[in-house]
Amino acid sequence: MVKALMDEVLIEVKKEFNQNPRVEGEPLSGWMLVDFGDVILHIFSPDQREHYSLEELWSEAKTILRLQ
Repeated sequence: MVKALMDEVLIEVKKEFNQNPRVEGEPLSGWMLVDFGDVILHIFSPDQREHYSLEELWSEAKTILRLQ
């Protein structure tokens, strides 16, 4: 699931903005990150999302988009 989401994001970003963002992480780790410069996208498996609890760590930050 993590890889499929990442692949789709990269296809759409390339098509829409002609960008090749920097990607970190491996699908099997359950956490991948895409660095677009001004925006960082995290894609988590449910287990990793629960483990790191970024919502708590960044509770005062503005959420732009959240998909579950």
